[in-house]
Amino acid sequence: MPDTDALPIVLIPGLTCTARLYTDQIPALWQFGPVTIANHTRDDSMAAIARRILATAPARFALAGLSMGGYIAFEIMRQAPDRVAKLALLDTGGRGDTAEQTERRKVVIALAKSGRYAEVPDIAFPVYVHRSRHGDAALKEIVRTMAAETGSEAFLRQQQAIIGRPDSRPGLPAIACPTIVIVGEGDEATPPELSREIAAGIPRSRLVMVPDSGHLSTLEQPQAVTKALVEWLRS
Repeated sequence: MPDTDALPIVLIPGLTCTARLYTDQIPALWQFGPVTIANHTRDDSMAAIARRILATAPARFALAGLSMGGYIAFEIMRQAPDRVAKLALLDTGGRGDTAEQTERRKVVIALAKSGRYAEVPDIAFPVYVHRSRHGDAALKEIVRTMAAETGSEAFLRQQQAIIGRPDSRPGLPAIACPTIVIVGEGDEATPPELSREIAAGIPRSRLVMVPDSGHLSTLEQPQAVTKALVEWLRS
């Protein structure tokens, strides 16, 4: 007999990340309902990425996104809030890109356009992971693999979408579904204060700080993140 209480779960990866980002979480989340990894590589705006995800997503689902995945999740909440039963925002921020951030993006965009895309993950790695993991060769290889799977053309589309994303903070008070906000305590890419800001803006949301973790919390501290997500789905 099918589980009529099963809640489908849609996971959105971050910039240059693939399904591998959630490798350790999928088996535990699957107990609650079918898990889908959204494709966020084909469009160059948040609105278009969200529309494409919604076109194939279940009628109602739990939604989780990390970093860029969180930006897309905010857009999904703007387009179809009634379809999202629960929301998880990991290592992300609600603000738009600053001029300084955009300028830094333009540097790696130029690198990718010049045929040196393979260098991008190594440049990003020290910012993406906790300072104690800068020498973690296995983790660096996962980051490189995901970037290679994404490819330079999709990377350029993703960066364009990130640069053009809106400020999501005005919509935070309207988010009514059960929401968890998770962030690595040592996240340098989207510092914890950005998660505190999101949690403060969403009514009745829960903030979880992950010790000894940087930006890629699902990979750096998988057990802690999985535990938090399981509690979120059970709530």
